[in-house]
Amino acid sequence: MLNDPIVPMLLRMAWPNVLIMVAQASTGLIETWWVSHLGTDALAGMALVFPVLMLTQMISAGAMGGGISSAIARALGGDRRDEADALVLHAITINVVLGLSVSGLMLLYGRSLYGLLGGEGAALEAAVIYSAVVFGGNALLWVMNGLASVIRGTGNMLVPALVICGGVVLLVPLSPVLIFGLGPIPAMGIAGGGAALVLYYAAGTAVLGWYILAGRNLARFRWVRLRWSLFRDILRIGAVGSVTSLQTNVTIAVVTGLVASAAGTDAIAGFGTAVRLEYLLVPLVFGLGAPLVALVGTNIGAGNQERALRIAVIGGGLAFALTETIGLAAAIWPQAWLALFSAEPAMIEAGSAYLRIVGPSYGFFGLGLALYFASQGAGRLLWPLCSGFLRLLVAMGGGWLALHLTGSIDWLFAAVALGLVVYGATMAVAIRGGAWFPGSAK
Repeated sequence: MLNDPIVPMLLRMAWPNVLIMVAQASTGLIETWWVSHLGTDALAGMALVFPVLMLTQMISAGAMGGGISSAIARALGGDRRDEADALVLHAITINVVLGLSVSGLMLLYGRSLYGLLGGEGAALEAAVIYSAVVFGGNALLWVMNGLASVIRGTGNMLVPALVICGGVVLLVPLSPVLIFGLGPIPAMGIAGGGAALVLYYAAGTAVLGWYILAGRNLARFRWVRLRWSLFRDILRIGAVGSVTSLQTNVTIAVVTGLVASAAGTDAIAGFGTAVRLEYLLVPLVFGLGAPLVALVGTNIGAGNQERALRIAVIGGGLAFALTETIGLAAAIWPQAWLALFSAEPAMIEAGSAYLRIVGPSYGFFGLGLALYFASQGAGRLLWPLCSGFLRLLVAMGGGWLALHLTGSIDWLFAAVALGLVVYGATMAVAIRGGAWFPGSAK
């Protein structure tokens, strides 16, 4: 990681991680496809829960997970093996506490939150049922992602990929069985989709936990005295990263509410289905992002700042190319995506409008995300935080104003697209201009 050519090494590390993230994102798509057979209300209910569920996934895997991987990578890069081992227990402790806390909050206040997002009637009831099951087992998601982040911090991307892809293979038949029933297994409806996800989290946690406890990982589990300095090393990256993840999901949640106020349940279902493609970009970029955390963190731990910056720039360019290609394809052929989930004309119309307007800006979203992960490795998250707030301001404030002045959700979507451009461009200019290290720009 300190000497090999950057592009081949980054691609070699990224491909299993892209596979793992596509597999993990596929869990939501598998569920959505099966739940769509229950009707528009069930699909709209999932759309209400989806931003909150994705927020927990992004924080546990990307934000707090990035903090875990960054801390372990920097410790290994500085040849501090005992510290890397001690960080494993601290990482698990943080994720167990956060996972249980999120579960409690959502079980208590889920209905109120989904009502604020525009849920009502049968759609709201579907959201509450699905949410109760998924967030009841939310701690398992946090622990699974925490263990995967420990392994990725050592530069090992393959083991988490194999484990989580294996879980998706299990989920493919399990989801429809629990939703619709089979033989003695009763039909659980939308709750069955949530139960299948929780079982998937449990299986992934068990296998990743065994791998670390068996001593197969470079950073090993040790019973050590808990130290605030090690918690701080993870949390100073993970906590700020969590705010960045919150910015993304608050933007989507508020736009969901604005769409609901302007166009109703069918439009929520269309927007929610379309924005799932945007959410799919997050795990795709994370496929590049996790290696960026490890590579940048290891090189900075070894004092090689110039190479760390060069890795970030190359990773950002690759992410832009990947996500812009997907965005342009979605803008040209939106129904190819939307028709997988529903044939309702109003749903297709709203979703198509979103993808045609926002899809061409997806490259900037991918660029910003890749540089955010690289910034985690560098331990420098000021500019990702500022860029996220700019996106939030443009998308939410501009979207509300556009909707207020025109009454058209097309102009609301245009504000969302502009927010993505601002987000990626600001990150690129700041980091390439030397925001990490004074005098690093070339």
